Amino acid sequence: MARQIRIFDTTLRDGEQAPGASMDMAAKLQLARQLARLNVDVIEAGFPISSPEDFEAVSAIAEETEGPSIAGLSRALPQDIERCWEAVRNAGKPRIHTFIGTSKVHVEKRFGKTEAEVLQMAVDGVALACSLCDDVEFSAEDALRTRLEYLRDVVEATIEAGAKTINIPDTVGYATPWQMYDTISYLFENVPNIDRAVISVHCHDDLGMSVANSLAAVRAGAGQVECTVNGVGERAGNASLEEIVMSLRTRRDEFDADTNIDTREIMTTSRLVSTLTGFVVQPNKAIVGANAFAHEAGIHQHGMIQDRQTYEIMRPEDVGLTESVFTLGPRSGKHGLRARLESLGYQVADEDLAEVYERFVAMADKKKRVYDEDLHVIMRQASTDTVDEFWHLERVQVVTGSSTTPMGLVTLRRNGDTVTAMGTGNGPVDAVYNAILDIVEMELEVADYAVRGITQGRDALGEATVRVRRQDEEAMGQAASLDVIEASAQAFLSAINALLLRDQARRQGEADEDRPDRRAL
Repeated sequence: MARQIRIFDTTLRDGEQAPGASMDMAAKLQLARQLARLNVDVIEAGFPISSPEDFEAVSAIAEETEGPSIAGLSRALPQDIERCWEAVRNAGKPRIHTFIGTSKVHVEKRFGKTEAEVLQMAVDGVALACSLCDDVEFSAEDALRTRLEYLRDVVEATIEAGAKTINIPDTVGYATPWQMYDTISYLFENVPNIDRAVISVHCHDDLGMSVANSLAAVRAGAGQVECTVNGVGERAGNASLEEIVMSLRTRRDEFDADTNIDTREIMTTSRLVSTLTGFVVQPNKAIVGANAFAHEAGIHQHGMIQDRQTYEIMRPEDVGLTESVFTLGPRSGKHGLRARLESLGYQVADEDLAEVYERFVAMADKKKRVYDEDLHVIMRQASTDTVDEFWHLERVQVVTGSSTTPMGLVTLRRNGDTVTAMGTGNGPVDAVYNAILDIVEMELEVADYAVRGITQGRDALGEATVRVRRQDEEAMGQAASLDVIEASAQAFLSAINALLLRDQARRQGEADEDRPDRRAL
């Protein structure tokens, strides 16, 4: 019987640490529910002590998500561990995941301590976590650059202290598959109590080997893989969940291992993560890319006609890939729309269905077909409209041409009043952005800008993603429209509104701090 490999999903923690990928509370809860449908074993919901927002998000996910274990990350410090427990304690299956760096550069340069002192910190952290929670995981950060004999001692001591899962992370994506295999094998051969814990790996993709390293660890005996949907994460990202899962399932002859993942939910989850983070999946991405099951070469097409197995090693249906096309029009029903939205991971309340359906019909009037990706846009726009807007886009108009200086005319509304400005720039989008900045009176830098067609055909929605920077602070905005200039303006304004909302929250927090504590009266 094939070994069952646990899938520890860290999209909501490590994935969200990718620059520009931050999600709000509603998005995190939506993704957590979809990860539960995907049937991951563990959801790492966040790093509770890192910010009040992260603490609240982890707490909400712990309370509202059923099925997977809900983990929070903490350094091996008492205040971190206690804060983490506060966040996850109401989960059906809570887990504290605590860590400390064990490589020479971490021990000596980061902490300024000896190996013995760091080992004691690890043991004390695990012991404290075990006094609070039955399920504790320990990670030896930068394990693949740690002296093997010391790593052995750390693993043995933290298992003895009560950790049920021991993670051996390739934190900086430095390892090779054979090094990973040898390291995990060494631990199984030299840690006497290793049978009392599940060995896990968490691999980064800095050299493009995160999936290969993870699979090498499984071959060597690891029982858990930590990964993210679409491989999102710090720097070059993490090992890709969908690639790990489908590699184990497709090559069961090599690994004699499988997972509990409902692979039919992979494509829906991938598209949801792309929508929520604004990170476009590259067309040639394995498993979930637009070209993953596409065949253009004549020889390949002929082979596919004869037998799909000539050029496909997986069935598209196994990862949830279907045509999923809605032929839209005013006669498309609300019940059918709701059913499709639910299959995509959205729960639409009765009182909200009318508004969503109105958006659906409006899009149907403009397009021949509405695809699943279009429905993601409709739902994102519906949720965005519930957020307070400081500035609302009333109108945008551009004049451009090969021999004309691009000009943008923009009208914004705030508190019932409208303001109009004209800007020029290197192109129509730049001109529109300059006009908007003139109105809102802010100094911003566009750190990143991208536009993509969401679906096929000339009537495809254009989705704009903009990341802006104000000194050391960044915000992301997204919007979609049949007009890419309008989408670009809406996305830019969305990022500006996000910054203004943060400013308002900070001012409110300062006012609350200055207010006398009435409980003392």
